[in-house]
Amino acid sequence: MKKTKIKVSITALLMLAVVGVLNINCSEDKLNQVNPNSITPSSFWKTESDATKGIYGAYAPFTHIWYYTRFEIFTSDYRDDVINGFNTSERTAVGYFSGTPDSNATFWVWQAMFQGVARANEVIFRVPQIEEMDATLRDNITGEGYFIRAFNYFNLLNSWRNLPLITVPTSEIPDLTATPQEDPSVIWAQIESDLQQAQNLLPASWPADQEGRVTSGAATGYLGKAYLYQGKYAEAKAEFQKVMTSGQYQLMDDYAHNFTEEFENNAESLFEIQMVSDGNGGWGADRNNSGKGSAYQPDLAPVGYTNQNTMRVNQWALDLFLDEQTINGEIDPRTFTTFFWNTEETTDYQSKTLRSRTFESTSYADAFSPTGTNIYGNKWQDWEFNGKSQSLDGGWHGAGNNLRMMRYADVLLMFAEAEFMLNGSTQAALDAINAVRARADMPAHVSITLQDIEDERIKELTFERSRYFDLLRWGRVKSRIVDNPDLKSESAGTTAYKPGREYIAIPQNDIDRNPLWSQNEGY
Repeated sequence: MKKTKIKVSITALLMLAVVGVLNINCSEDKLNQVNPNSITPSSFWKTESDATKGIYGAYAPFTHIWYYTRFEIFTSDYRDDVINGFNTSERTAVGYFSGTPDSNATFWVWQAMFQGVARANEVIFRVPQIEEMDATLRDNITGEGYFIRAFNYFNLLNSWRNLPLITVPTSEIPDLTATPQEDPSVIWAQIESDLQQAQNLLPASWPADQEGRVTSGAATGYLGKAYLYQGKYAEAKAEFQKVMTSGQYQLMDDYAHNFTEEFENNAESLFEIQMVSDGNGGWGADRNNSGKGSAYQPDLAPVGYTNQNTMRVNQWALDLFLDEQTINGEIDPRTFTTFFWNTEETTDYQSKTLRSRTFESTSYADAFSPTGTNIYGNKWQDWEFNGKSQSLDGGWHGAGNNLRMMRYADVLLMFAEAEFMLNGSTQAALDAINAVRARADMPAHVSITLQDIEDERIKELTFERSRYFDLLRWGRVKSRIVDNPDLKSESAGTTAYKPGREYIAIPQNDIDRNPLWSQNEGY
């Protein structure tokens, strides 16, 4: 059954409440008066209703086209070693290390993330001061603010690295241009602190009509992830164990059900971006009557089923999926969910016979040719359930399929990694990774290596905004991507790489406005 979603949008008046009132200096006192009808931070944050509107406003940038509805994918999945993006463009340039400080495509993502930080700061600063409000709800909303700030800073840090740390409303900062960039360790410490606060203040769940709002389980999962990314394995393991023993999460029986609109906000999901297919289109933004559907889907869809340049999958990724068989001697069922490729082989899974199919259940031979060799994306397309003929059927934002940001399967694999780094191939590590494999009918490991964990992450999480950042945290972007230019052969190879370009260039206009800032290495 379709689950009810919160609509995370914000009105123009709330936008004014966030940014404050513009004062114009004039010599005439009559012209220097404040409009008594204007909404200001001091006049807005008064009631429980205001707090609720404010936190919805903090969620809203997630569904801006500059963020998860589309452009974020070019700063994450399009940079990894699975995707080989077709053609060269400002959007895809960062994927072949040719991004520039004046690129709109990456500036937009940076801006949307900092917009989320700014609105979270307003919530964290203002909501605790609202007296006429249910105390538990006040804590819950403040906890959401802490999570949203930490989540956005986590993304900013792993893409741009050298950042300012802003934790109060901009109206409380005398001179933003005097805000320095901080050492990444300082940003990590703030992310940890924010997630700990969120963990303590958030509820375990919300009422059904507010499904999709962040929970304490999500904060715990992301706190573990933050520790893991820093190599704090004992701390990471402890947080993942909290999720694993909470009894709140479990693997879905059918792997494919994690990527369809029908089964969104399911028992495996810790946090997902709430996409809405409501008939609105246009250049989606965080306001009413703008598209908030999955506009990134056309960037993963097969050629001929999208109007975007799109991409193909590098052969090594499919080969990895095919390198072992299920307990029934068949192809890993996750392969059919993830990729669309030229094969007539099938797998029996969850009372279904899986075949390589795309929109309208079209075979590869019918879509392209019986001798075609290109491999395309299939995950998130939802063709089996939504009845659409192509990725843009219904408009630019036609699909309402939620983007899952953290699943319980990822928690299990991160736990296995943390445990392995601490103690090697223990039974606890084996149990975690084998639970993920068992769901896909894959045989259990009797011992594991780090390579086994990496391989399982690829098979389970491809196209889920994780692979590039795994390579980055393992220090392998250069050896894996730069030194293998064929992985980006459909665009411009990797000759534009310079040391430091593992991270994105800080937008030049922000560098120009902030004399204390320095551009990232390599630009």
